[in-house]
Amino acid sequence: MSENILITGSNGQLGSEIRQLSEKSNHRFFFTDVAELDITDKSAIERFISENQIDIIINCAAYTNVDKAEDDFEMADKINHLAVKNLANLCTQRKLFLVHISTDYVFDGTKNFPYVETDSTAPLGVYGHTKLNGEKAVICSECEHLIIRTSWLYSSFGNNFVKTMRRLTAEKESLKVVFDQVGTPTYAGDLAKAILEIIETEKYQDNIGIYHFSNEGVCSWYDFAIEIRNLFGNDCDIQPCHSSEFPSKVTRPNFSVLDKTKIKETFGIKIPYWKDSLRKCVDKC
Repeated sequence: MSENILITGSNGQLGSEIRQLSEKSNHRFFFTDVAELDITDKSAIERFISENQIDIIINCAAYTNVDKAEDDFEMADKINHLAVKNLANLCTQRKLFLVHISTDYVFDGTKNFPYVETDSTAPLGVYGHTKLNGEKAVICSECEHLIIRTSWLYSSFGNNFVKTMRRLTAEKESLKVVFDQVGTPTYAGDLAKAILEIIETEKYQDNIGIYHFSNEGVCSWYDFAIEIRNLFGNDCDIQPCHSSEFPSKVTRPNFSVLDKTKIKETFGIKIPYWKDSLRKCVDKC
């Protein structure tokens, strides 16, 4: 069955990847960013949904500047929480399905084995708190939904760690990168593919709830940087360092590995190893 699907935040990494993959889909997609649709404006969303007979919303819009959020709570909360609440309530009223993208930052990173969906949340900063409140708003609305938490997102689109390391390792003779924060890089193209697969199979209708998605495997930011440097063929000397050497307004989780068992078993999704996906992304950069 063909659905009308609204993508918010479509100029970001995930939205851009969905746009590329959507060309092969039978569904009708409406790609919007803040210029076309301000998700903090409830009446604007309502009009857009009505005029375009939307069936599914995939919310990729988010305030993602972790450090800046500490001084900009109002805007971070407006986008990550209150706007999500608007979307979720409209989905309840109009019987639409909502796919909402969340983050590993809802956890404090004190575990030493992968986080499952039912683990206790304990965000460390404004960004994590506002994203968690967005999740709670979706659940409280009782709309049909999937909340997909992901981590360390990168793409050939937008600004991200891969592009930053490509530039820095080409410009600098040496560089320090933290080794005491561990997680899994996630290629936005793989997440986009998984979301569209879930929609195509229509299994989402009977399996609402929270799911985790990242690529397979585990690494530190230091390991990630080394792999990026090598794939781009740069000669920069990268040295490991502690997080304390880069003072920040917010403490980042030391351990952000997500357990993907639930999403793999529920939807039959195969998830690539992070190094394989990084190579694919680098080939597109």
